[in-house]
Amino acid sequence: MKNAKLLLVAFVLGTMSLFANNIETPTVSKEDIRKQIVELLETSTTNVASEISVNITFTFNTEGEIVVLKVASIDKEVLKFVRENLNGKTIENPGKVKREYTMPISVVKK
Repeated sequence: MKNAKLLLVAFVLGTMSLFANNIETPTVSKEDIRKQIVELLETSTTNVASEISVNITFTFNTEGEIVVLKVASIDKEVLKFVRENLNGKTIENPGKVKREYTMPISVVKK
């Protein structure tokens, strides 16, 4: 009888661990995320003197909002522009939570 109870407990724990591992992760490509970010930046105006390409490192929080971690630029206007227009914004298909993404973005004066 003890063996049957032990076997039943082991079966229940094993089954529960299978369901716990069935967490959905977004299958959004990096290029799709980049297109959505470029669309966000295109709708805003900037005071940048010319076209500048910068590498932006960011992640997504649990609510799907963009959290800018690093902007590879020494131009304060570019830093301000990127942080104001990306930090806290949500996109249609965010990527994985807490995964760092780095991508080049061109900032153009309008």
